[in-house]
Amino acid sequence: MLTQETLEKLRRMRLGAMARALELQLSDPRMSDLSFEERVGLLVDHEWTARRDRKLGRLVKEARLKFPDAVPEGVNYRAARGLDKPLLRSLLGGDWLRDGRAALITGATGLGKTYIACALGNAACRQGFRTRYYRMPRLLGALELAKADGSYANLLGRLSAVDLLILDDWGLVPLTAPEARDLLEVIDDRCTSRSTLISSQLPVEHWHGTIADPTVADAILDRLVHSAYRLTLEGESMRKVKPESTTDPKQQQG
Repeated sequence: MLTQETLEKLRRMRLGAMARALELQLSDPRMSDLSFEERVGLLVDHEWTARRDRKLGRLVKEARLKFPDAVPEGVNYRAARGLDKPLLRSLLGGDWLRDGRAALITGATGLGKTYIACALGNAACRQGFRTRYYRMPRLLGALELAKADGSYANLLGRLSAVDLLILDDWGLVPLTAPEARDLLEVIDDRCTSRSTLISSQLPVEHWHGTIADPTVADAILDRLVHSAYRLTLEGESMRKVKPESTTDPKQQQG
């Protein structure tokens, strides 16, 4: 009776993982060989792991990554695309996120830019950083809609609050002057305090020409480019490479 009461109290305190671990201990005769401190430690570890996993799942879901299964372990370091491996491994470590720095990934289509961006997003989630992925056309559309329905300030507030904002397909379509001003609002709110990751088919030196208002272009790029980490990918599209039979297909895009 006392055990059932304890289990019920654990569940009411939202310690369900600890309750399940206790039930497993009670059914395992080998647990009697452990000390009281060891058994309590196992219960706490079980609850800690369960909460960490739930938090990670929530962060990845909120990030809305294009490839939610893209993980650091899935990045293909063997592909001939000029990948700066030490820099990528450093970025996966997360110091740039703690420093509020930007990162820019450029290269032709098919080189795995989006996969790498999502793997960095997943790594950020693992470290507890709030992350949000957008394709540039979707972000610009959301900003335009928010201005129309009166939620513009609210959206800007949400964007400024995330620790890592991933903007994919940068420069795919030239920015109009109003779109550029909206984007400047987003970037300016994040400058020096939050990290932004840009993925683009265009080399960085061509970005200025895709923004209609030169003055706003100067302001955006000044906030993004000068102190940013850069990953420049080169070579043939990975989609043309015949996948190895022993390799996970998802890794072929990474």
